[in-house]
Amino acid sequence: MYGKDEITMEKRPLLMRRDGRLWFTREAERRFYFVLTMIMLVAGILYKTGVIQ
Repeated sequence: MYGKDEITMEKRPLLMRRDGRLWFTREAERRFYFVLTMIMLVAGILYKTGVIQ
């Protein structure tokens, strides 16, 4: 992995596979949880307005 003090401009894959495990990069994890948060926000608004029950 990269050290905290290293600055790199190269693109890394969002998912890495090591030792039979799947690892997310920080950027991929942030994107994943941002999308889930937006889905929950929209679902909550639709629920409150009565569009979905």
